[in-house]
Amino acid sequence: MSSARPLHKNADRKLSLQEILAWLEADGMLTGERANLLRGLAERGTYEGQHPLTVIGKRGWLDERPPNPPFTVESLTLWLAGKVNLPYLRIDPLKLDMRRITGVISLPYASRFNVLPVEVAAEEITVATAEPYDREWEREISQIQHKKIRRVLANPEDISRYLVEFYSISRSVIGAERQNDVAPTGVLQNFEQLVELSRAGKLDVNDQHVVSIVDWLLQYAFDQRASDIHIEPRREAGLIRFRIDGVLHQVYQLPSAVLMPVTSRIKILGRMDISEKRRPQDGRIKTRNPNGQEVELRLSSMPTAFGEKLVMRIFDPVVLQRNFRALGISEPDEKFWQAMIENPHGIILVTGPTGSGKTTTLYSTLKQLAKPDVNVCTVEDPIELVDPALNQMQVQHNIDLTFANGVRTLLRQDPDIIMIGEIRDAETAEMAVQASLTGHLVLSTLHTNDAPSSVSRLLDLGVPPYLLQSTLLGVIAQRLVRTLCAHCKKEAELSEEEWNNLVAPWKAQKPKRVYHAIGCLECRNTGYRGRVGLYEMLSFTAGIKKLITTEFNVDALRQEAIRTGMKPLRLRGAQKVAEGVTTVEEVLRVVPPPTNQY
Repeated sequence: MSSARPLHKNADRKLSLQEILAWLEADGMLTGERANLLRGLAERGTYEGQHPLTVIGKRGWLDERPPNPPFTVESLTLWLAGKVNLPYLRIDPLKLDMRRITGVISLPYASRFNVLPVEVAAEEITVATAEPYDREWEREISQIQHKKIRRVLANPEDISRYLVEFYSISRSVIGAERQNDVAPTGVLQNFEQLVELSRAGKLDVNDQHVVSIVDWLLQYAFDQRASDIHIEPRREAGLIRFRIDGVLHQVYQLPSAVLMPVTSRIKILGRMDISEKRRPQDGRIKTRNPNGQEVELRLSSMPTAFGEKLVMRIFDPVVLQRNFRALGISEPDEKFWQAMIENPHGIILVTGPTGSGKTTTLYSTLKQLAKPDVNVCTVEDPIELVDPALNQMQVQHNIDLTFANGVRTLLRQDPDIIMIGEIRDAETAEMAVQASLTGHLVLSTLHTNDAPSSVSRLLDLGVPPYLLQSTLLGVIAQRLVRTLCAHCKKEAELSEEEWNNLVAPWKAQKPKRVYHAIGCLECRNTGYRGRVGLYEMLSFTAGIKKLITTEFNVDALRQEAIRTGMKPLRLRGAQKVAEGVTTVEEVLRVVPPPTNQY
């Protein structure tokens, strides 16, 4: 690789397209023919005002060097950082303090030089730039802030994009504070003061600043692939956190006086009572993500010591279009599940803790079952995802519309298939059994650790063993594990001890290769990106049903199920490890260790 010229000899100028093309040619990354094509266009002013890396990255060309990866603006930025001896930075909004960095310089000044402060320390400010030889701004900022400047090279498109986003949200927050006539810090001293400001309601929830903050919050969550948005009041500030791939990340801190109207604005959008702050409420918002797809958000509020906490669960717009293979179900298991749900009557259960993907599995199943000649009815608390192909009913305890009463109503609606959100009590369990005995296919969920334990749970609720023998078709227990990031996962050694610890007390052949989580900018240095399901499938064969008696022993049923083909969750996880999908550590984190009674 040819070296770039020293920075001190090239100060206060911008990169030219001709210069970048010459460097790419010198490094053997670009042929003269393609370079000359761009030179000719540049001479005619075609790309005036555009950064050279953006121009080249948008052409869709391939690197001439094996293995011939495509040119992207990001890959070219990384290459350029090495050429000019500057640290490379992939801007991660989740790790930036927007309030502090936007206070360093004004937006017009930052836009003039296309620079973005990314970190403010006691004696140093780190600033991202895409122009390594333009240093006029560096001297001026250093003099104004009385701090050293550390420059890093970043994607010019990211800098331009986040300049607008960060300064826009900061301007809205500051404007909201001023509109509310509070101190700039927005610090509240105690709970009583918080209540007083909340009652005063100085800031209109329809104020443009508040509207902008809420719009940004939703779009930002979609962009970051968040599954949940947490808005949490604290004594001195309000926290905004996103759950991404099952892990919470702090995103922003809002002044408490601004957090309250933001929460009220969201409650209005969700058709919730903004005057009621003492009791929990539920709501729903339908909006669109940046791709134009409709997205549903389920809202839940609860009173806390410092105000209302609000959680918005974001439902994937394509959840109903996912097939079972896309969920992580293997081909043999898919055939097993398809055969189970094609039964005309009986009970099928999906078990697992909260956040294990039960809703996705059920809705994907119902979507396949809801044909024009089939009447699918549900009773849920709450209705998590509205679909026009389903007849969905919301549980409302205040008018005594419980799961059990809901099922009674559905039985008079000529249903073919009934989905019960959750079997929580004896009455609901009894109605589920009665519905299956009268010729309906019933799907529902339970909260148990594994599939065999669901029988114990139903027996504890008072369902007679003989009725379970007659109605239960099968049970799926499931978990979600994070999948390895394809950009940074690395092959690694796995000892026999580690493998045996994963699969114990069973035996399984150790795979020839496994992968470990490394961490990169694409996955925010976690090593994981996305999640996939692990499924433990239990079919109630004649041999299994014989074990459901008044003297039921769950361990005996578990052993018989494994003997007849059920693969426990740990072995399912081990299979994903062998396939290079996830890691041993992730499976051990999500799936509890088996008991010694297996």
